Amino acid sequence: MKRRTLLPALCSPWLALAQGNKPQTWIVPFPAGGGTDAFARPLTALLTRQLGRQVIIDNKGGAGGTVGATIAAKLAPDGNNFFMGAVHHTIAPSMYPKLDYKLEEDFIPVALLASVPQVIVVHPGQVPVSDLKGLLATVRAKPGKLNYGSAGNGTSHHLAGELFKLQTKTFITHIPYRGAGPALQDLIAGQVDLMFDGLGSSANHIKSGRIKALAVAGKQRAVGFPDVPTAAEAGVPGYEVSTWYGLWAPKGTPKEAITAMQAELRKAFATDDIRNIWHGLGAETPNLYGDAFGQFVSSEVKRWAEVVKRSGAKMD
Repeated sequence: MKRRTLLPALCSPWLALAQGNKPQTWIVPFPAGGGTDAFARPLTALLTRQLGRQVIIDNKGGAGGTVGATIAAKLAPDGNNFFMGAVHHTIAPSMYPKLDYKLEEDFIPVALLASVPQVIVVHPGQVPVSDLKGLLATVRAKPGKLNYGSAGNGTSHHLAGELFKLQTKTFITHIPYRGAGPALQDLIAGQVDLMFDGLGSSANHIKSGRIKALAVAGKQRAVGFPDVPTAAEAGVPGYEVSTWYGLWAPKGTPKEAITAMQAELRKAFATDDIRNIWHGLGAETPNLYGDAFGQFVSSEVKRWAEVVKRSGAKMD
């Protein structure tokens, strides 16, 4: 009798799969070393322990995160495949005339994973200034001579730079990379002058002194970085940009797989381990799931379309 009562549950393909040892895969659409990785690696390590099976990160960088998104959209919707995208993917529809996927049609929104303010960081040797006013004075004295690296065309790093130029009436040359990781490494090496980076990927390098933070683009100072002023405090009022990261599943993924993943994420975000890591990266632990996350994504698509239009940003 007991076996019969268990049969309906075992008939669920996802539940049967979850009881096996097959690894779960998260497509991360940027190279290792960027902000997405900074949050993905500790979170998937904890989920591996919670689930009792491995959660693998598969980095698929290129074209501002759209290459990885295209790959993720075509994965089997079996509850074993997930896509960790970012704010960049709500910008892409306005920057790329042709995409091989539609974010709001080809994926199911699972949860917001983290949100951090952008931070304006410079190489202290290349740009020896102590504050944002010093940077503005340097840029205005040498228009076009300074450059900024980004995670690629159409990413939040790119648009944050263009919005900064628009609001401050300055000109800084844009240099796109294949991800925040490679751009950040060149900033640390002094190959580029500055970045408008997500605080998550810059945090440890700011603490070590390799790069200098001039301001965060948030309404208030970032958790864990109380000495870094907001852009408004530093002289550029209204300059607010955040980098957020979210989790999606391919369209057709069973509802029970989505629900189960959301339960695991809630459990993970309740741990001191994740809270401490997130705070150390300047992020808060989120609480946005399913349809509510989907509505947030829709609002971001509209918001960034307007920023692209206003700034005149285009593919370099």
